[in-house]
Amino acid sequence: MQFLFSNLFWYCLGDWISILIFQDAKKGVLFLDFPPVLQLQLKRFEYDYMRDTMVKINDRYEFPLQLDLDRDDGKYLAPDADRSIRNLYTLHSVLVHSGGVHGGHYYAFIRPTLADKWYKFDDERVTKEDTKKAFEDQYGGEEELPQINPGFNNTPFKFTKYSNAYMLVYIRESDKEKIMCNVDEKDIAEHLRIRLKKEQEEKEHKKKEKAEAHLYTIIKIARDEDLKEQTGKDIYFDLVDHEKVRSFRIQKQLPFSTFKEEVAKEYGIPVQFQRFWLWAKRQNHTYRPNRPLNPHEETQSVGQLREISNKAQNAELKLFLEVEFGLDLQPLPPPEKSKEDILLFFKLYNPEKEVLCFVGRLFVKALGKPSDILRKLTEMAGFTPDEEIELYEEIKFEPKVMCEHIDKKLTFRASQLEDGDIVCFQKSPKADSGTQVRYPDVPSFLEYVHNRQVVHFRSLEKPKDDEFCLELSKLHTYDDVVKRVARQLGLDDPAKIRLTSHNCYSQQPKPQPIRYQGVEHLLDMLVHYNQTSDILYYEVLDIPLPELQFLKTLKVAFHHATKEEVVIHSIRLPKNSTIADVIIDLKTKVDLSSPTAELRVLEVFYHKIYKIFPLHEKIENINDQYWTLRAEEVPEEEKNPSQHDRLIHVYHFTKDPLQNQQIQNFGDPFFLAILEGETLAEVKGRIQRKLQVPDEEFSKWKFAFISMNRPDYLQDSDVVSARFQRRDVYGAWEQYLGLEHTDTAPKRAYTANQVCGCFAGK
Repeated sequence: MQFLFSNLFWYCLGDWISILIFQDAKKGVLFLDFPPVLQLQLKRFEYDYMRDTMVKINDRYEFPLQLDLDRDDGKYLAPDADRSIRNLYTLHSVLVHSGGVHGGHYYAFIRPTLADKWYKFDDERVTKEDTKKAFEDQYGGEEELPQINPGFNNTPFKFTKYSNAYMLVYIRESDKEKIMCNVDEKDIAEHLRIRLKKEQEEKEHKKKEKAEAHLYTIIKIARDEDLKEQTGKDIYFDLVDHEKVRSFRIQKQLPFSTFKEEVAKEYGIPVQFQRFWLWAKRQNHTYRPNRPLNPHEETQSVGQLREISNKAQNAELKLFLEVEFGLDLQPLPPPEKSKEDILLFFKLYNPEKEVLCFVGRLFVKALGKPSDILRKLTEMAGFTPDEEIELYEEIKFEPKVMCEHIDKKLTFRASQLEDGDIVCFQKSPKADSGTQVRYPDVPSFLEYVHNRQVVHFRSLEKPKDDEFCLELSKLHTYDDVVKRVARQLGLDDPAKIRLTSHNCYSQQPKPQPIRYQGVEHLLDMLVHYNQTSDILYYEVLDIPLPELQFLKTLKVAFHHATKEEVVIHSIRLPKNSTIADVIIDLKTKVDLSSPTAELRVLEVFYHKIYKIFPLHEKIENINDQYWTLRAEEVPEEEKNPSQHDRLIHVYHFTKDPLQNQQIQNFGDPFFLAILEGETLAEVKGRIQRKLQVPDEEFSKWKFAFISMNRPDYLQDSDVVSARFQRRDVYGAWEQYLGLEHTDTAPKRAYTANQVCGCFAGK
């Protein structure tokens, strides 16, 4: 139940939402009935507006083994609720989260029969646990480490427990027999029985495979069909993705000749027409067919052959199946291969369509020349026999693309071509064709493919939603990127676009935007530590970013002397400006109580005043993202203080029963000038008038001198100034006059105001 006092009101975006007759009220929920199974969400996760991020609440929360919702004469029930049902619940399950808001582990403690036996269900592991472990240890809060030397006066060390209950399941005692009854197979729906049976069979099959894994080898076979299917679609570099080719699980002791018979059944290629090549990883990190198996190797077992290919434990055996076909498309025996024969793979590039595809392979002589195979290449491509073509060797693609032109007059050996090399070819560009293409040759196209990046752009005001996507290059400069964004948005001046990178860990925009031309390439905008994102945030500025970077923008919350609402103003000034300049600019934007009113700017954090900015302080290094900047009029009594006056901090506070009565500050802090010898009774009167609190409510307030978070409660006759050490107001936030009362304002209201412009006042 929440108590609403008569002086509470809301102000939101210029519209009043208020109680028509200001009076004390209660706000809460009454229930018509309760369910047999009660699932309670403890709301461990929430959004912290001060830090602009999700947080996990690890505070201590004690919950009972038995929960009586009929207590206090059924205070949770509506007047017309059925009170004949006994709402006494017993704890059945405690669901636990261990970790922080961005990661962790989930497990549960369950009493399957509601007896004293608790079981911990942690993934596939189930263990028996005692009641304390399942119950009290999941309250959360802080835990005190045992002292190393108990005989000495050691200060106990406390640390926050990050494993705690986030959800509870209770079962009503009167429904226990119905809820906790035995479940037979006939009680399970047929489609679930089928699904569970299938899952169990798959689980047993995987378990058997794992147990027998040391007896088997995985063989992956790549064929010409795989190269044609994947090149230009799934891959552009190298020849094939082995994760997408046919794999065989074969016993290691099986002779390779027997495996060839299985291949014959699978593909319809007789054994005598099969020739297998081993793949090899080259020094430049490419992966190519290296050499064919020799007759001796084909007599060995699958396991022995795998060790020849790769010495690593549990490695796969990857092979290329070479099959030759005649004009009638019937398989032929593989041709004899000498040391002078080189197996080359060919890809065709079409600049007009920007398409790269695999078209076949050929054996060439090491001392032969590309001119010897031009006719065959034109046939592969479907060109006319007299079509001029250009050839390039695809050498590597990491970290940069290397694709070099092949001189058709040199021999293949002179061009350093060997088994497994890839030759890309295309029509020779014609100077008078008149056709405009983006990537006229193979190297430029491969460079484009290697560096292209689809970027999802989101408005900084809506950071969860993709607004549009652009295909860019990782090598695009800062100017290239903002020009494309401006064109997409229909904006004339790209300099008015400001970009912000994505934080891969928090899944939010980074706190600081990208400076104008502050990065060299698009890739620099997308990399966050060791991760690469495909998200950028944009905003449209009212002035060009180069000009804006010489300015400093501060958000200042102005607290009027008499009005309740708080208005946040954006102050934009040159970076070498001072607080005095901020005040001059602010005075043109706000209504003052009088033309001669003086303003000051405060630094506020978590409802405490940490600093009064001196007028000469430069604004360049002021952080308004972390601290709240508050501007207010200087009260008359503080303008000309005498040597006997004191300026003290005054903060609102309450005690949190869930954190060992720890002090929690809230509301708007303020300064108060007190006189030497002034009693609490006199100070209280001035505070009540300043805050305009009704007598009935103010009579419930308590007052304390608080130093280092320890309250010393005051009586009306106590002299307030005697408690405060004479010191400058700067750095004095650890000593203040505390006003203890109930926080009647909605939580985080002030911070929420900064985000959405909605304000609460008292």
